Amino acid sequence: MPSFWGWKIKISSALLLISFLGSAQEDAVSIEDFKNKKVLYFDAGYRSAPFNIDCPVGGETVTLKYKNNFRTLLGIGFAYKWFHLRIGFPILNYVKSVEKWGESNQFNLGLNFTIKKFFFDFDFSTVQGYAIQNYSTIDSTYSAPINQLNVPGIGTTNFSLNSWYFHDHDFKMSALRGIQSHYKEPVHTWYIKATMNVFGVDNNSSSIIPIAILDPDNDQTQSSTLSAFDFGVIPGYAYVNRVKNWQFSGWLGLGAVVQSKFYFSDENRGFLGLAPRYDIRLLGGYSSKKFFTFIVVEFDNKSIRFSDLKYNLNSHSIKIVGGLRFGK
Repeated sequence: MPSFWGWKIKISSALLLISFLGSAQEDAVSIEDFKNKKVLYFDAGYRSAPFNIDCPVGGETVTLKYKNNFRTLLGIGFAYKWFHLRIGFPILNYVKSVEKWGESNQFNLGLNFTIKKFFFDFDFSTVQGYAIQNYSTIDSTYSAPINQLNVPGIGTTNFSLNSWYFHDHDFKMSALRGIQSHYKEPVHTWYIKATMNVFGVDNNSSSIIPIAILDPDNDQTQSSTLSAFDFGVIPGYAYVNRVKNWQFSGWLGLGAVVQSKFYFSDENRGFLGLAPRYDIRLLGGYSSKKFFTFIVVEFDNKSIRFSDLKYNLNSHSIKIVGGLRFGK
């Protein structure tokens, strides 16, 4: 007669087998996979990275709006089984007038992958060249024929490492993105996003705020660099719905990060604090066994707050993705 531990091992093994078969059946029902097909796709869109600086000018707090002049980006990608390669490059002219807004050079590098219930995303981006919107309304001595003030030396840098844990086993990022698989039924789940970021703005040892309006007695307004390192957790909710071949999905999260922040001027200072953070992504379009087309919208926010100075970056990207699936 089997011992107590022998029965326990058999029962546990049976439960694990049932759980595995149930998960496999759920995956087969909710997701249609095309990893064995060769996928060729194109995407076109833009990535804007404006930021604001709130600072004291003449005894009042004003908001300086820094805008970058971006170009349309074209991407070409190929995916087959585990292999996935995408190359992107700018096309067409600048969206805004170069005379009024100057030129902005952008660079972006991204990597993402999935391990079990975790989705990892690495992103590095830089933007060089900005213009301050409606600067003439802030500086009465500014007499240029255009309202904007071009500051080509200012650049922003953002490095992010993020990981999403999705509670529902059926929620797969590959199916959400829709390139190598798609959903066949509604799926929703709560998630937790762990995030780590290094970011900031710099003006090559010159003041980020124009000399004509900065406060000579305030080290913060004279800063040539604002930077921060932060990490934290953002809880949220993700949802996917499919009506025939039309799929709509997205997620929304809200949380906070612990932040170590610095400014560099005549007197370099560092502080420790908290900063809010949100997580938003929206996607919608048409996907069949042979082809797909989606509109993808992503938002990103970063902020650094000092006693007399606040830096707030609100970047977003919009692109159209379309492709063909070849093979059986």
